[in-house]
Amino acid sequence: MQNLKKLLKYLGVFALFLIAFLGIYLLLAFGFSKIGVAAEATNTAPNIPAYILTNGVHTDIVMPVKTAQIDWSENMPYTNTVSKDSMMNFLAIGWGDKGFYLETPEWSDLKFSVAFKAAFSLSTSAIHATYYKKMTEGEDCVKMQLTEDQYGRLITYIQESLITDSNGDYIFINTDQMYGKTDAFYDAKGSYNMSHTCNTWTNNALKACGQKAALWTPFDSGIFEHYQ
Repeated sequence: MQNLKKLLKYLGVFALFLIAFLGIYLLLAFGFSKIGVAAEATNTAPNIPAYILTNGVHTDIVMPVKTAQIDWSENMPYTNTVSKDSMMNFLAIGWGDKGFYLETPEWSDLKFSVAFKAAFSLSTSAIHATYYKKMTEGEDCVKMQLTEDQYGRLITYIQESLITDSNGDYIFINTDQMYGKTDAFYDAKGSYNMSHTCNTWTNNALKACGQKAALWTPFDSGIFEHYQ
C-alpha cells in the first residue's frame, strides 16, 4: 500500500509537470506566432507565383513545376507518383516526420509510439511532394509573388532540406502509403520535434525567401494570420 501511494504521488507530480509544460508551450507558440516578420523590400518586380497551402494542420509551399531556374520534375519525376501524370503545373513541398507521414495517413491511424518519437526528435524526416494542375486561392491557399532572387533562395532552402545519394539524386521513398495519385516521398534532413514542426519548416522557408512570416510558430494558423 505504501508503494502504491508513492507511485500515485509520482504520477501526480508527473501529470502536473506535463500540464505545466504543455501550457507554457502553447503560451509561447501563441505569443511568438503573433510577432510578424515583415516581407523584405525589393526594387525588382516579382514575377514568379508561389502559394502557401494548408490542410488545416500541415502547410506546404507550392511553386511552378518549371521555370527558367529549375524544373522540379527532373529530380522529383512524375513517374514516382501513382498517376505518372506529366501534365501538372505546380508542385507542393512539405517537410515532416517520416514515421508520421508514412504511418498516419488518417488521424485515426495515429499511434502513441509515432507521436512520441515525432515530439522528441526520435525519428527521421521526409519531404512530401505533391503535384497539382492548378491552384485555387482561398482560406486554405494564399498566393505570393517572388522575384527571381527570392525564388532562388527558396529553391536553395528546399534543396538543402533533402538528402541526396552518391549521384546527387533525391532519395525516393518507395512506399504504398501515398496520400493520393500525384504525390511522392523523399528522404529529408533534420528531425521533427515540438519546436521544429512541419509548419516551422514552412515558416522558415518564407523567411528564407523574404516573405511575411511569424517570428516562430509550430502551427499553420501562426503563418496564415499574417496573410489575412
